[in-house]
Order: sequence, then structure tokens, then C-alpha cells
Amino acid sequence: MNKAEQSMGMETPPQASPEAHVEGVVRESGTSFFWAMRRLPPEKRAAMYAIYAFCREVDDIADDPGDEAEKRFRLGQWRADIQRLYGGEPRTPVTRALEPAVERYGLRQEDFGAVIAGMEMDAGNRVRIADMDELTLYCDRVASAVGRLSTRVFGLDAGIGDKLAFAQGQALQLTNILRDVDEDAGRDRLYLPADVLRAHDITDTDDLAGVLRHPGLPRVCELLADIAARRFVEARAIIATCDRDAVRPAVMMLEVYDRILVKLTRAGWEGPRRRHGLSALAKLWVVIRYGLL
Repeated sequence: MNKAEQSMGMETPPQASPEAHVEGVVRESGTSFFWAMRRLPPEKRAAMYAIYAFCREVDDIADDPGDEAEKRFRLGQWRADIQRLYGGEPRTPVTRALEPAVERYGLRQEDFGAVIAGMEMDAGNRVRIADMDELTLYCDRVASAVGRLSTRVFGLDAGIGDKLAFAQGQALQLTNILRDVDEDAGRDRLYLPADVLRAHDITDTDDLAGVLRHPGLPRVCELLADIAARRFVEARAIIATCDRDAVRPAVMMLEVYDRILVKLTRAGWEGPRRRHGLSALAKLWVVIRYGLL
């Protein structure tokens, strides 16, 4: 069954349970956080698999290089699927796997809707961000909303969980944006906010090659990197008040992305910027240190 068929509400194949389906999505993704999720108790693990599978499905739609109208249609189908889930009639493998998690952990429909709205912002063949408020909204939708779903599964108090989701979501997504500036420009996507660019004399955001060469761009990147670094500090302070085992997957993500931000900052923001990441060995160390011990 392909993603389009799933988005259209096709039934779960009889040979594959919803639980097996979402675990398969996680395994096939090759995510470094699989082992952190594996350490969770069975019910929480199943819930996180389902949340991850949902996020993966809608993210794949947004990243598809295909027709924009078709992508928006498929995301609209996901909105309908989430509505059916909360109406007690889940019809897809992922929403069926999500049903017990929604009931057990009180996952909010608006958080799933926010993730889909974030993917709709990404679905355009051309992406521009008007200002810092829109960038904050984008980060909230594509990252912090996922955190709000996850922290409920972890069992955190709603107020603490939402604060952690905001800080860590902002930190992770800003790191992603800074890591992928040049690569995104090749796809006509620019997530650096236009108001900050203008403040550094970068006014023509249609000419992305010119944006990448502009002498003011490194300063823009530095400003966003400073915000991300502060959010990492805030997230760590919140995590320090939580049960370590409960937030283990969040700790792993924080450690991986904080290291990426440090590498980006040390390399500097002058172009051309190389897409920095962690080596397989470094990721393995994080998995062992923060996911297994």
C-alpha cells in the first residue's frame, strides 16, 4: 500500500496490524532515536511509534517534489483522517495505531492539526518566511507540536511539557534551518525571515543565489544560531526537573542537535556552507550514552 492510498483512507491489510505497520515505519526510517523509543514501556513505545509514523507520513508528502495541488490534497485527506480518529472511526493503519494513544494519554487534536498546517507551509514549490513571528509559528507547527504530543506520552505535567516542547522544538528546527540553508535554496525555499534579512541589507529574496552570497547573511545566521543556543539551554534546564527515564528520547534528540549546532557555529557562516551532521560513530555514542545507559 502506498502513501497516497493510505491518505485516501484505505483499510489496513489483514496481514499487517496497525502496531506492526507503525513499528515498520520507524524501523525503515533508520532514525537514531529508535533505540531510545525501544527503552520506553510497551504502551508508551507503541504511542511514540504511532506519532513518529504520522509525522513521517505527512513530512514525506510535503517533501515530495511532485505537484503542489496534489500534495495539498493529500494533506487535506490527513486532516480528514485525524477528524475521523477523534470521531471514533479511524480508518488508516496510522490512525488506528494512534487511537489507543489518544485515549490513554489525552493527545490533543489541535496538535496533530498544527503538524499538518506546518507541512502545508512546506508544501509550496516556493517557500518564504515573512518575519520572526511567522518563523516562530512555523517552528511551533513542525517541531513544537510534535513535542507537545510526545511529552504527554512521556507523562510530563502539561505545563512543563508544553514549555519543553516550545524550547526544544525551536532549538531543533532552527538548527535544521541553519544546517540546510544552501540546500533549501536549491529547492527555492528560504526559511530565514525576510524582516531579519532586510535589517542586514538583504532585500531581494527572489534571487536566492544573491542571498547566499550576500555579506550580511553570516550575521543573520549568527542571530538565529544564538536563539537556538538559548533554547537548548532552556530545554536542558527543564529536562533537569524531569524524570530522566521519562524524557530519554527528548534528551537524545537534544544531544544530537546541540552537537550539530556547535559544529555549524565552529565552521562559520560564510558561504558556501557545508551541510554538517554527526558521524555514525558520534550518533552511536549518543545512543549508548543517552539512550541506553
